[in-house]
Amino acid sequence: MRPHLLTLASALLPLLPTALGAAPALILHGGKVITVDDKFSIHQAIAIEDGKILAVGSDAEVTALKGPDTQVLNLEGKTVMPGLMDSHVHPRAALTEFDHEMPIMESIQDVLDYIAMRAKAAPEGSGIVVSQVFITRLKEQRYPTRAELDSVAPNHPVSFATGPDAMLNSLALQMSGITKDFKITDGGPGKVELDPTTGEPTGLLREMGRFIKVKQTTKSPTPAQVYERTIELFRDYNSVGLTTVCDRGASADSIARYESMLKKGDLTVRMRCSHTFSSGGMWRTIEQSIDQVLQNPLTKGDDMLRIVGTKIWLDGGMLTGSAYMREPWGVSKIYGISDPAFKGTLNVPPDKLRQMIDKVTSAGLQFTAHSVGDGAVHELLDAYEEINTKHSIRDTRSCITHSNFMSKEDVERAAKLGVMMDIQPIWLHLDSRTLLAQFGQDRTRWFQPLKTIFETGGIVGGGSDHMQKIGSFRSVNPYNPWLGMWIAITRKARHLDAPMHPEEALTREQAIRFYTVNNAKILFLEQVTGTLEKGKAADLILVDRDPLICPIDDLPKTTVLKTWLQGKLVHEAKAN
Repeated sequence: MRPHLLTLASALLPLLPTALGAAPALILHGGKVITVDDKFSIHQAIAIEDGKILAVGSDAEVTALKGPDTQVLNLEGKTVMPGLMDSHVHPRAALTEFDHEMPIMESIQDVLDYIAMRAKAAPEGSGIVVSQVFITRLKEQRYPTRAELDSVAPNHPVSFATGPDAMLNSLALQMSGITKDFKITDGGPGKVELDPTTGEPTGLLREMGRFIKVKQTTKSPTPAQVYERTIELFRDYNSVGLTTVCDRGASADSIARYESMLKKGDLTVRMRCSHTFSSGGMWRTIEQSIDQVLQNPLTKGDDMLRIVGTKIWLDGGMLTGSAYMREPWGVSKIYGISDPAFKGTLNVPPDKLRQMIDKVTSAGLQFTAHSVGDGAVHELLDAYEEINTKHSIRDTRSCITHSNFMSKEDVERAAKLGVMMDIQPIWLHLDSRTLLAQFGQDRTRWFQPLKTIFETGGIVGGGSDHMQKIGSFRSVNPYNPWLGMWIAITRKARHLDAPMHPEEALTREQAIRFYTVNNAKILFLEQVTGTLEKGKAADLILVDRDPLICPIDDLPKTTVLKTWLQGKLVHEAKAN
């Protein structure tokens, strides 16, 4: 054989699965293949066989592997990249509009109009619940008042619930037994906001959902309908390039549904689950709840479906005025806070938090906690630091969910401990106007400090906290990952003229890692997917533009032309 042919053969041999291996089922060539490997290598072509990547390289190298039955697709210069991942979704969002479509509500009047409409449609005395319409996103930047809710639905108990907190009308307060003298005696969190002038409840209850007796009458889906709407949602996830998601509030029922979908061939995303458990009451009761999770065989699940760990809610919310902060929130008309010393709500005492972390991580599972305020983040890191003296926190991918308000100290502590974070940029885009009005520039300096986390060596992954509706832009919260990347890169916020602390902006390369390999690491998948490398799963997408060089404000408009999961086409955009 001639020397130059020997050289070519030597170059091609490592690309083959075996010396006599089968030819690939699919070759994509003539494009830009962004691998997101350690070097962020970019190639022209990729070959796939049996759900895995056989080769990535130049057109000449990869097309040389073609066999008689290989499907060959000319990319015509378009971009291929790893399937995207969302490390924080709530797929029950698929059911939000089962009874009726929810309008977009951007003002107090929109909220009142919706409640008035529901009052006309529902029998007197039946409840009306408005959930996840956040005051930070309303034009007026406040809760509707008790009187306003009374004015449009005096004969219906109304709960305007924004997560852990809720504003009630007078009838709802009466039915729930909430007066100025109400006492919380179950040991759980909670606060009844009182009018400083009259001493009567304003209607705003913090972390008191267990006491609210408002029940609305709506159509309930059958198990089959829940199943079909979940399929519909996952297909919509595929349409924006998502091939892996994590249910950060999974129940036994939802996990059983995912297992059924997997068995029937209907699961079109890799599903990772953070199983919830009750964190209130006596330790023995909590321990029994954790034991039930640990006994589920899916804690040792496969690459398609696995319970990766557990999740609790450590503090309240920044969208509602109850996130646990290291310094007081301050008296606030926006959030209805009258106590100048109020720091937010911390739902779990430090001793119980340590017991939970020890129990879960000792079993090799990930522990994560909803921790929005810098006080909650600090408390959680304190607990992780203590448990780390007993066994490795890093090995179980211990996590902070949301981790919105941080400090330089805690960014560094997280990196040192190997504690990971799942953060949702959409909050920065939709809520910064209100956060700046409440806290100012100094206290928001360490809000979603993504660049510093990257530079410190921490692992942070991108997500959406998708809660309601199907539709990547119309949902609450929008789960379009291209929008998330754009926010992480620009730090642009709605209704603000200047970016929110642009010193924490990511590069485009970092933003892509944020939604691919970093999430893979958080979700125990980095050996399987998250990059386009030989031997890994063929989870990949074909897009209509190059996210590395397209005009930055065009990035959210990215169209995913095709999505493959394990080499199987799960989405193809309709031709124009």
